[in-house]
Amino acid sequence: MPDSGPEFAVTIAETEEELRAAQALRYEVFVRELGGGGDLVDHEAKLERDRFDRYFDHMLVTDTSKNEVVGVYRLLRDDQAKAAGQFYSEDEYDLTVLKSSGRKLLELGRSCLHRDYRGGTAMYHLWNGLARYVADHEVDILFGVASFHGTSVSDLAQPLSLLHQKHLAPPELRVRAQPDHCQDMNLVSQSDLDRRRAMLQVPSLIKAYLRLGGFVGEGAYVDHTFNTTDVCLILDTERMNDRQRRLYSGERKE
Repeated sequence: MPDSGPEFAVTIAETEEELRAAQALRYEVFVRELGGGGDLVDHEAKLERDRFDRYFDHMLVTDTSKNEVVGVYRLLRDDQAKAAGQFYSEDEYDLTVLKSSGRKLLELGRSCLHRDYRGGTAMYHLWNGLARYVADHEVDILFGVASFHGTSVSDLAQPLSLLHQKHLAPPELRVRAQPDHCQDMNLVSQSDLDRRRAMLQVPSLIKAYLRLGGFVGEGAYVDHTFNTTDVCLILDTERMNDRQRRLYSGERKE
């Protein structure tokens, strides 16, 4: 019989072994592929980790036909951030506008897929799992940093300008890069902006959030440790229209 392809299970890591599987995939993607680093990266064991890992929930997508973790997402709710002392992205962004909103927040990060599973259905399962998690915990606002590869702002002038000019968050959601590290994103005038060229440079994860009605905060953060240029994405679930809700939850319109 022909191979029916991979089958996926989406779970939250519960054991040290499962956490290490997530950290191993993160090492493969963020360290080996993208050239990132960090004080707690374990090159001998090939694990990408940091001090926040013990506070986050780690969502895993497992190819059950191989018993291999092929996708991960790191999730931090308000109560977990309080235990950690801060949200992870507060080192890069002032989150006061979100933290003072009185709404339930969920920080997302370290999203990645194994190279052999990109462009397939693994991301669909990751998004479905995230939608269920958000519903279970009654989350109102999702946010987190997402990255462009590289730290040359001049090379990223077009996509950064596009995000600032067309997708900047409204004032009540507009987080701002920390003053000491804020990189202006509005680098190209509207008359010189090539929207097609710019969008081709936008990573797929950021595009996915934009399709769901997401916004970006003000200013970028150039992260030389991870060899990335970061923007902060914000998604208000109350602002999503019916089409966006179906995309987000994986529903099919009958």
